[in-house]
Amino acid sequence: MTDSQATGSASIKGSGSIRIQPLILAAGKGTRMKSDLPKVLLQIAGKPMLGHVLDATKELNTLAPIVVTGFGSDQVQQSFPDCIFVDQTEQLGTGHAVQMAADAIPADSLVLILYGDVPLIQTETLQAVLEAASDGKLGLLTAHLQDATGYGRIVRNGEGAVTSIVEHKDASAEQLAIKEINTGILAADAKNLVKWVSALNNNNAQGEYYLTDIIAMAVADGVAIQTAHPANQTEIEGANDRAQLAELERAYQLQLAKELMQGGTALADPNRIDIRGKLTAGKNVSIDVNCIFEGDVALSDNVTIEANCLIRNSNIGNGSHIKAFSHIEKTDIGQGVDVGPYARLREGTELADNSKIGNFVETKKTKLGKGSKINHLSYAGDTEIGENTNIGAGTITCNYDGANKHKTKIGDNVFVGSNSALVAPVELKDDSTVGAGSTITKDVEENTLALTRSKQSQIDGWKRPTKK
Repeated sequence: MTDSQATGSASIKGSGSIRIQPLILAAGKGTRMKSDLPKVLLQIAGKPMLGHVLDATKELNTLAPIVVTGFGSDQVQQSFPDCIFVDQTEQLGTGHAVQMAADAIPADSLVLILYGDVPLIQTETLQAVLEAASDGKLGLLTAHLQDATGYGRIVRNGEGAVTSIVEHKDASAEQLAIKEINTGILAADAKNLVKWVSALNNNNAQGEYYLTDIIAMAVADGVAIQTAHPANQTEIEGANDRAQLAELERAYQLQLAKELMQGGTALADPNRIDIRGKLTAGKNVSIDVNCIFEGDVALSDNVTIEANCLIRNSNIGNGSHIKAFSHIEKTDIGQGVDVGPYARLREGTELADNSKIGNFVETKKTKLGKGSKINHLSYAGDTEIGENTNIGAGTITCNYDGANKHKTKIGDNVFVGSNSALVAPVELKDDSTVGAGSTITKDVEENTLALTRSKQSQIDGWKRPTKK
């Protein structure tokens, strides 16, 4: 037993404290995905499918998950270094995958078998499966589908007890009429599980070692089969091609959208939002269509997000308004701030209360003070701007000399005229003014006007060139 397997006991009704061992089958290549990545590393909401499955087990206080890998094993291990990995060099079926992991399974554990390409399974559903496996039973997750094509069927006796699972390709006409299907997710005592999988054979239509055959073995050993059911069908759906992956993406996004709306957020269209991380929202928040939220994003009360915005790892304060087509990354925005449209706020931007960033403005590592404005067509990088300062249209801070970055400091109540270039390092002190079209290379003192501008000349009688 490894050190990482030394903890992980959990309380299950009827069984006291028991050690839960997740075993996740993740060896498939996913040929139909047409990807160089292992299938389980393809993403739903910005996270690998396997990551979603692992997240579902975390609240169960389990042992370190065992993951059975095959194609792209090194990539999977690099992505999830906290797991225990077993390699399945030949993919000979689900039963064979569990056989490969048998030596890694603690003998005193309750094994919970999951699938790395079934990403939307919920913790509550897994808890129900574990409850079904209490008192030495085998817990089996089943579902009732109108169209059960492709799924293994649950065979019950006259008393309603589960007696076996028959795979679709091996089923008789009578068995194909059964609507209760096997999801593949189950929980069983480790000793029993290892014994059963060691006795599997591949005498079936596909020549594979079916994990489902252990159900009949359990019945033969007098182990009761107790079933549990998912809250919705999307929990048990896998992704075998890009179309199915996209369907799961939308199902997951709609689930997140409903949670937001239940918390009071107004969504213009729940089908047109993408959350690729964690989005928290306060009261009276409004989000228009086609907005993308990545990483950790926090929206305070009364925030408005207009259409087609991308917001990544940022905090937006009470009453702030983000206008359409704005891109915001690693930015802290205060209260009552206006941003956009078409603004780009890059890493290290901090906008104080009641400040404003207008259209086609880009910032990076810039602090904008209370009540200050950069309204149009400007760039501010490595810049500190005080309070109640106005930066005119077309102004840029020239922070890069070709080798190093330099800082621009602008004080309170400063006015910078349009189309000015501030060549860092430079400081504009409180209450100073920069005339439009100036290139500023030296510090500007308080209460002064700085102006660098060529003298205007005029040529009388000028004739424009004509086309020859």
